[in-house]
Amino acid sequence: MTERIIKVGIVGGTGYTGVELLRLLAQHPHCELRAITSRKEAGTPVADMFPNLRRRVSLRFSEPAAAGLEKCDVVFFATPNGVAMQEARALVDAGVRVIDLAADFRIRDVAVWEQYYKMKHACPELVAEAVYALPEVNRAEIKKARVIANPGCYPTSVQLGFLPLIEAGCVDDGHLIADAKSGVSGAGRKAETHVLHAEAADNFKAYGVGGHRHQPEIAQGLARAAGHPVGLVFVPHLTPMIRGIHATLYARLTKTVDLQALYEKRYAGEAFVDVMPPGNHPDTRSVRGANICRIAVHQPQGGDTVVVLSVIDNLVKGAAGQAVQNMNILFGLPEETGLTQIALLP
Repeated sequence: MTERIIKVGIVGGTGYTGVELLRLLAQHPHCELRAITSRKEAGTPVADMFPNLRRRVSLRFSEPAAAGLEKCDVVFFATPNGVAMQEARALVDAGVRVIDLAADFRIRDVAVWEQYYKMKHACPELVAEAVYALPEVNRAEIKKARVIANPGCYPTSVQLGFLPLIEAGCVDDGHLIADAKSGVSGAGRKAETHVLHAEAADNFKAYGVGGHRHQPEIAQGLARAAGHPVGLVFVPHLTPMIRGIHATLYARLTKTVDLQALYEKRYAGEAFVDVMPPGNHPDTRSVRGANICRIAVHQPQGGDTVVVLSVIDNLVKGAAGQAVQNMNILFGLPEETGLTQIALLP
């Protein structure tokens, strides 16, 4: 384990995942925040925009070109899709590790990525090298990575929920259903009609039923676990809350298995996956602000359908917290370092 201080840069520090990164990294005992970029807010003290960081973060936002990112050990991209792919090559060539919280490097098939994200990929050669970094699946690859593709929020909750079943080969993986709900912070910190309070509050709706961009990401991860393509129906919903994802997952059992034991064994020793006792129904507020996924597995009426309940905070285990977890792996630190916050209740 290294005791040296990790020099950290953040590109795009003004969004929800950016401020969540700042909150977590400001408490990290082995990190020094060197630069936080924003073209629009350059020169503005970070704590003026985010008062919760007063007396903890003294940096000002800086122009990307003048931020000295190439002198950092690791740079996080908390930016919209399409930004990291423009800038990652130069940083990698300078010896900087890159962790992208957006989707630029998540999907291995560049043509599929371009289909769902509606743009031409700027550096497909880095897609081939990038590591899709779900720590509970591929720690060994993460340790050696130069480019980290941090998983999406929905994909994290759905994959962690389904993985024990897929790996055990005990369900029909040609007919998987993921019914997931997210708080409005998942849409980002921008002014859009559908996330206005008068639109999102006291309301509940599905969206992206015909093809959400997280569907190929989830299917890719489950196919890797299965060793062959899987059939997945993924339906996301917007809920009138700020933080949280609740994924209800359905699959048909093909053999008799002790589901509780299967999940407890799969995630034994995992600091950030909590398998609940039989009969439990985890709720989103039990993970709010914490880097943890809580899971419960059910077999209604003892039938052949398994129902998995998986909850995360979309901004923590679904984004910034998982990114810090991946940074810890990259630099040989215990994964829990800087991530021991307990969820907020009430």
